[in-house]
Amino acid sequence: MTRTIAIVGAGLGGLMLARVLHVHGIPSTVYEAEASPTARTQGGMLDIHDDSGQLALKAARLHDEFVRLIHPGGQASRVLDRHGAVLLDHPDDGHGGRPEVRRGELRRLLLDALPEGTVQWGRKLAAVAALGAGRHALTFTDGSTVTTDLLVGADGAWSKVRPLLSEAKPAYIGTTFIETYLSDADVRHPASARAVGGGAFFAMAPGRGIFAHREPDGMLHTYVAVRQPMAWVAGIEAADPAVALRRVASEFDGWDPALTALITDGETDPVLRPLHALPSDHRWERVPGVTLLGDAAHLMPPAGDGANLAMVDGAELGQAIAAHPDDLEAALTAYEQTLFPRSIEAAAGAAEVLDACLGHEAPHSLVRFLNQARDA
Repeated sequence: MTRTIAIVGAGLGGLMLARVLHVHGIPSTVYEAEASPTARTQGGMLDIHDDSGQLALKAARLHDEFVRLIHPGGQASRVLDRHGAVLLDHPDDGHGGRPEVRRGELRRLLLDALPEGTVQWGRKLAAVAALGAGRHALTFTDGSTVTTDLLVGADGAWSKVRPLLSEAKPAYIGTTFIETYLSDADVRHPASARAVGGGAFFAMAPGRGIFAHREPDGMLHTYVAVRQPMAWVAGIEAADPAVALRRVASEFDGWDPALTALITDGETDPVLRPLHALPSDHRWERVPGVTLLGDAAHLMPPAGDGANLAMVDGAELGQAIAAHPDDLEAALTAYEQTLFPRSIEAAAGAAEVLDACLGHEAPHSLVRFLNQARDA
C-alpha cells in the first residue's frame, strides 16, 4: 500500500490508529496543533477497560507495557452523601477489569511506540478541501499544505474534519465541570484525603456533585459538577480565580467541610469544562477518503468510556485498513458499520451514568448503578 494516510490529532485515538497501522507495516502521518508532547498537561487518571481499551492496546502490541503503568489501588470507589456519610465503599481487589493509569503516561507510551517523525507537531489545521476521488488537501495555519488519500479526523469535540461528513455540532448539555487539584493531600488536607479514599470518589445531590480521583504522589484531582446555564458559566469564567472558587463553593452550602474543602482549598486556578455532546445517534453517509474517530465522531458526557472508545476506534480502523490494503473504501465501510452502533450504545450509557450522578435520585441512584455493575 503506497497511498498516504493523514491523521489529524495526536490524542489517544489518533495515536492508536498510527500505532496499529505501524504494526501492520502501513505508514501514516499524524498532524498535531500542539507545539510539542509537553505543551500542556494531559489530564488525570483514566480507567482502561478490559473489554475495550485494553483490547486496543493488545492490537497495538503494547499491553505488557501498559500493565507497568497501572496505579495500584486506583480501582477503589466510594460514594458519599452531602453530609459525608459513606453510602458505598468498594476497595480495589485487583479484579475490577478497569485499572487506572495517568493519561499522560498512556499517551507517552503510544508516542514512544511510533517511528520518529510520525507525529508532526505545531501543525494546526486551518482548512480542508476535497480534491475528488477521495483525496483531500489540508492547509495549516503556518501556511503549509499537504494532500492525502485518506483523511482521519481524530481532532476532538470541535473537529475541523467533521464538516466534510456531517453538519452536526456539539451542544451544551446543561452541566459544567470545574477542575482543580490538592497536592500532598494526606499531609496538607487530611480530612479531604480520608473522605476521598484510595481511588475514585463521588459525593452528590440532585444537580450537584463533587468528584475526585486520588492520583499517585498524594494528589487529589477534583471535578466539581453543577447543572447551570451557560450564562452562569460565563460569569464564573470572567471572575478572578479566588472569587470563582468562592462562587462555585456557594453552590454547596451546607455540605460537609471535608467535601467543600476539595473546592475551597484548590491549589490551582479553577478550569471550567462545560460539557457538550453530539446527537446520541450521530452518523454520516459514506464520503470517499475521509472518516472520524473518538470525540470527533461521538462526543458524549464523560462516563469513563471516552478514552476507551477512542482507542477502540483507532485500533479497529487500523485493522480494517490492514485487512483491505488495496481498497480504502471497503476498509472505511467496514469500520463505520461497527463504529455507529457502538457509539449509539455508549452514548445511551453515558447519559444514564450522568443522570445517576446528578439526577433527582442522586446519590442513591449512583449507588444502585455501581452495585449493579459490580454484580454483572
